[in-house]
Amino acid sequence: MKLLKYIASAALCAIAMSGCTNLDETLYDQVGTQNYYNTKNDVVRAVFRPFEHAYWSICSRHVLNELTADQLITPTRDGWWDDGGQWRRLHYHQWNVEDGGDAQTEWNGCFQGIMQCNYVIEDLAKLSPEQFGFSQAEFDNLNAQCRALRAWFYLRLLDAFRHIPLAVSYNDVSLNTEKQVEPKVIFDFIESELKDCTTLLLKKDSLGSGANLQGQWTQAGAAALLVRLYLNAEVYIGENRYSDCEKVAQDIIDGTYGTYAVADRWDAAFDWDNDRCDEVIFGFPSSQGYSYWLYQGDTYWWTVPARARYYFNDSKAKGGDHNTKYAASPSYDLDGNLYTYELGMPIQNFRKYPGDERMKLYRNLGDSKREGMFLFGYLEYIDENGKKARVRAPEQPYDLYIRDAVGNFQALAPDKWPSNKTSNLRNGDHNSGWHFAKYPFYSDDDAHQMESDYTEIRLPEIIYSLAECKLRAGNKTEAAKLLNSVRKRNYPAENYDEVLYSPEGKAFLDESELLAEWGREFFAESRRRVDLIRFGKFSSGTWWDKTPDADKNTEIFPIMRPILNANPNLVQNPGYNK
Repeated sequence: MKLLKYIASAALCAIAMSGCTNLDETLYDQVGTQNYYNTKNDVVRAVFRPFEHAYWSICSRHVLNELTADQLITPTRDGWWDDGGQWRRLHYHQWNVEDGGDAQTEWNGCFQGIMQCNYVIEDLAKLSPEQFGFSQAEFDNLNAQCRALRAWFYLRLLDAFRHIPLAVSYNDVSLNTEKQVEPKVIFDFIESELKDCTTLLLKKDSLGSGANLQGQWTQAGAAALLVRLYLNAEVYIGENRYSDCEKVAQDIIDGTYGTYAVADRWDAAFDWDNDRCDEVIFGFPSSQGYSYWLYQGDTYWWTVPARARYYFNDSKAKGGDHNTKYAASPSYDLDGNLYTYELGMPIQNFRKYPGDERMKLYRNLGDSKREGMFLFGYLEYIDENGKKARVRAPEQPYDLYIRDAVGNFQALAPDKWPSNKTSNLRNGDHNSGWHFAKYPFYSDDDAHQMESDYTEIRLPEIIYSLAECKLRAGNKTEAAKLLNSVRKRNYPAENYDEVLYSPEGKAFLDESELLAEWGREFFAESRRRVDLIRFGKFSSGTWWDKTPDADKNTEIFPIMRPILNANPNLVQNPGYNK
């Protein structure tokens, strides 16, 4: 427990540091190993320094995995959000080696994190645990923290680029490969590291004890990364590893790697006190006074109208003003007719089952509570004069009436549709597309404003992964029961007969429905592209303003020109220009 206090203190220090915005910086080049490590706290702080960089790096992954997929969009709005067409290129899968942007940031950010981890791992190998008052188990846990984090970075690179170099040393570059290795080499390295870490890391031994472990890898966290690795193995290396995925997922659920439980409400894992939520397996600590990368424009701060501060009463929040980068892909055309796409249409996907708690209009209820996940229709509030007002467009003189459609509505009445029937990314306004609040936007007078930690892994992911393995193996009944064990919290009990999967209810489960359910439960959680690829829909699928790709090369990203220029040993990914 004393070590946990050291770790908690170090994690807080790490998130207090400034963000890693300089992609060219060389870390640790001013303080030598021989004079840095003087106390136990110095060791712990060094171990957790890469975690702040890791937390910052979620931004590029979020953009790449959501704006390339079928659920989230960034349309133009009264001239806003064109930005040279970069968001359109993501949506249409038309990126190229000159684009740079988030794909380049993902490559650079992950490799920087890997080298930070390598540096600390090699430093720890030179230190004696007894010198600093650590037991061998405590010291092994600290070493495993950086190894698990390094595996997390490598898993992201394997997913995004597939063909990458393997770097295992900061001090001896001869141990690293200048050229890319086969994906199987990276896969095997990740697997070996995580298997070892599950024996070295701490275990959450009881419900309600998660706050002491938030911000560090545990046995369940490392095992959960194995679940991700095995679930997507067919995509990554052409090997079916669903049986391995099933085994590890079942062990996590059975408590082999620690004690966890699904929360009784959908938003508990995202609320201000989610460090105490037993559903959370791994999360990055956040605080308004320190780091809060989840409340950034490239993640969740810009998922609401530009002037939403009036509706939330959060004008003094340190996250700055809101904006409209992300919205839900539309369900309706500009005659009010429902689209017939198999993919996308996330709001209609939520509407499929009645009584969904997430479908309520987002409202702050006071006392650090909220309800609903979506913002739609008129957003009314009481202004500084005590009068009822509505959130308005940022530059044009119209009240917002947010619709599940994309077009130029301007000040049209809710029951009217525009004469211009063009609905695409270039032709939206500030009414276009439902907005959402996955994490709460509490008001300025709320003591816990912007206190939510970022949840990276939660127990429902493991349950859904296990359900997918069982469904693929033909065991639909067991898959349905697993999914229902999570889904029950989203609907009133009187609707269970209609919303639960058979045999517990009347809803029908197949692979298409499972992909839809992944989309509901993990809406805007930085994984939609990954799921679409695994189900064979990413490059071949059709959704709003998106036709199938010419081939499957878009399932991984190109290596951007500056990266190729910096290392001539690298070979461009298939299907892209050199």
